[in-house]
Amino acid sequence: MNKTITLQEIDPIEILGVNNKLFDQFKSYFPQLKATSRGNEIFLVGGDEQIALFEDKLNLLINKRMSKMSLNSYDVESLFETADASKEVGKVDMLSNSEYIIVYGNDGKCVKARTPNQKRLVKEYYDNDLIFALGPAGTGKTYTAIALAVRALKNREVKRLILTRPAVEAGERLGFLPGDLKDKLDPYLQPLYDALQDMIPAKKLQAFMEDGTIQIAPLAYMRGRTLDKAFVILDEAQNTSLGQLKMFLTRMGNDAKFIVTGDATQIDLPHKSDSGLVRGVELVKDIRGIAVVNFTKEDIVRHPLVTKIIDAFEKEKKEGQED
Repeated sequence: MNKTITLQEIDPIEILGVNNKLFDQFKSYFPQLKATSRGNEIFLVGGDEQIALFEDKLNLLINKRMSKMSLNSYDVESLFETADASKEVGKVDMLSNSEYIIVYGNDGKCVKARTPNQKRLVKEYYDNDLIFALGPAGTGKTYTAIALAVRALKNREVKRLILTRPAVEAGERLGFLPGDLKDKLDPYLQPLYDALQDMIPAKKLQAFMEDGTIQIAPLAYMRGRTLDKAFVILDEAQNTSLGQLKMFLTRMGNDAKFIVTGDATQIDLPHKSDSGLVRGVELVKDIRGIAVVNFTKEDIVRHPLVTKIIDAFEKEKKEGQED
């Protein structure tokens, strides 16, 4: 059987990739078909069932493109890792080992999802534009989120990467630190710099920050902005009020990805009841396009003592509540 598929109302390069890179990857899943492309037409020769399956998968890929700025090899792979991809576009029920590799950092360092909920965060990234990653310290919530953001930037899925935190002191007073406002805030934002420095060469990172491609700023600086084609991460969200969280979430523009990370057990606000994270998640968690990933102690990837330390503090807290 011969079949000609015409790509209409879309630039073929957006589906086939530069130099047909995505098309070559796509057709490799159909070894029994002869598939070639010319302009906006795809020519198929093979059995009826294989051609029908090829068309179904291609339509899923086209629909996926409509929901994001650009396609990449992960989008193609996800179509064929799904038990029944026709039921839900882009849904990944099971990722291959290679897909857990998020990005290659400096010196070829492989940054990948290592724990169950880190892997789930990667899966949810495919299908949701807003993800809440919640749980205790040391679980890799922020690091995994930043790795996804760097990958999106490298794959040109977004034009900007914005990392933000609420400027709340963790027991210290920023006002007593030397220097201007930037000097005072930079140490507080240092964990975000550290993660970026693992994944982007120093000179390139500096260039990105100078031209605004990568921005690191306190949450207050987000007010009034509309963030289009951006990957935005709000870290330490347990230190936001409900109003601040609403302000941040409503900054989302077209073709944007937002990830919010936080730990409700580490609130640094003067009055812990002022934290709006838990209430905010409850208000929006059932909205389509929003996912919540709850990390646990089993996801801790720091020193083994971190798990024991968290257990000790949780035990003390429970005993205090019982007294």
